[in-house]
Amino acid sequence: MSWLVLLLAGAVEIAWVQSIKPTENFTRPLPTLLCVVLGVLAVYLLSRAMNQLPVGTAYAVFTGIGVVGAVVFGVLVHKDPLSLGRVLALSLIVGGIVLARLA
Repeated sequence: MSWLVLLLAGAVEIAWVQSIKPTENFTRPLPTLLCVVLGVLAVYLLSRAMNQLPVGTAYAVFTGIGVVGAVVFGVLVHKDPLSLGRVLALSLIVGGIVLARLA
């Protein structure tokens, strides 16, 4: 169950990262409120996962999910550039997440 909570925390982190830009430097109240709520929810879920998982493993997986999700979302939605180097870096991160789960 802790791994599912951790995956959910990572998904919320991806949403949180995507919610930052619409705040326009935290000058727009509703997007800012959404950003804060998502950030708090992501950290809360991470803390719940850490009840059963090692702190280092949980945090590494959490941030890895966030990084991969942010890059993929950026490429698909915001048309960010995708290079071979970025693909290789993301592959290493995903491999690390899988290894952390198996170890």
